[in-house]
Amino acid sequence: MLAIVGVVIVVRSLMRKFEKNLRTDRMSRTARRIVAALGIIGGVACGVVAVATGLFVLLAAVRFDASEAKGLDETLRSFADTPAGPVLLIAAAVGLLLFGLYSFCEARWRKAPEHDASAEQPISRDAG
Repeated sequence: MLAIVGVVIVVRSLMRKFEKNLRTDRMSRTARRIVAALGIIGGVACGVVAVATGLFVLLAAVRFDASEAKGLDETLRSFADTPAGPVLLIAAAVGLLLFGLYSFCEARWRKAPEHDASAEQPISRDAG
């Protein structure tokens, strides 16, 4: 399931779906570009790490070996054990850092949910 969520995160990031939840009208053109880049690159990195973690869990389930299931820390350690280990770790670290920076931007510019004004008005009761 985590691998599927990771794929969805990657696809939604590449399609820039996150922008519909942002108040881009309140951003400068430069801020919009930076936030878009952070959202795309950071989202893809977050999704790829989730896919890798999910694949380790799936592999453990298929092999009936719970010791093969890995969390985020073990997934990143597994990256280090590959020939491109340092490059993968740096890419994952930078990507997750960019996702964190995007999260700050989202906190700053996220659209608040719309409220129905009529539901917030007090009910008047006539003493008639």
